[in-house]
Amino acid sequence: MDKPKLAFIGGGNMAKSLIGGLLDKGFPSKHISVSDPVEKNLAQLNHKFGIVTSPDNCVAAENADLIVLCVKPQILESVCRGLKATLNQIPPAISIAAGIPLSLLMDWLGKDTPIIRCMPNTPALVQSGAAGMYANLKVDKKLRGLAEEIFGAVGLCCWLEKEKDIDLVTAVSGSGPAYFFLFMEAMEKVAIDLGLDQKVSRKLIVQTAFGAAKMAKESNMDPSELRSCVTSPGGTTEKAVNAFFKGDILGLFNEAINKALERAIEMAKEAENNNQH
Repeated sequence: MDKPKLAFIGGGNMAKSLIGGLLDKGFPSKHISVSDPVEKNLAQLNHKFGIVTSPDNCVAAENADLIVLCVKPQILESVCRGLKATLNQIPPAISIAAGIPLSLLMDWLGKDTPIIRCMPNTPALVQSGAAGMYANLKVDKKLRGLAEEIFGAVGLCCWLEKEKDIDLVTAVSGSGPAYFFLFMEAMEKVAIDLGLDQKVSRKLIVQTAFGAAKMAKESNMDPSELRSCVTSPGGTTEKAVNAFFKGDILGLFNEAINKALERAIEMAKEAENNNQH
């Protein structure tokens, strides 16, 4: 069965990772096109992947079965309206822009357009991403399968029951890598301050984070059970964990994720307000 034609609008890091993941999984390069206003980006994409490139969004999308919108939220409206004004028919679309609801996307692309909102995260760049997806009622089973193929090529993807859950995914897994990097950054600083070599600290902490994540992914136990397995009564780990609890680490995480969620909701409202003016 012939593969569908995909057009990536925007050739930044996320588009590169998705294209690379698809090609690694055997998706034909001749069925992928990409547009970007920066000629250097297009040259790199063409050289690395052997795909069709264009500075014109409409040229890239002209014969596509699906467009993947990989542009910043601030320019998404102009990109969508430009496609709608030029193309005879808008193909189904996936948007990875944070804070842009389906109602606006359908306004900009057409109310009958099948559209999927997706919130991926940066570990997709190393094919270890996590993405949440929500589709409007126009999206059929075949299109859902294609979306799973695209984002499954660079990690894990989950369908969400409500569109507002996209905001929560943004706060949890979209922003989540930064939380783990912050934890690693703090551990490294303390280790260096206490006298451990910087290179040794970095290697040990990165590998520890990787190993802990791998254990969590491959185990049937939940994180609290895994933590208990490492925490011997009266031992070093118990002392450290108790210090975290004394400093209200759970309260800090609760506050931090709620702040990220509030901002995601604000961004959606700002986009809707801007669209009304």
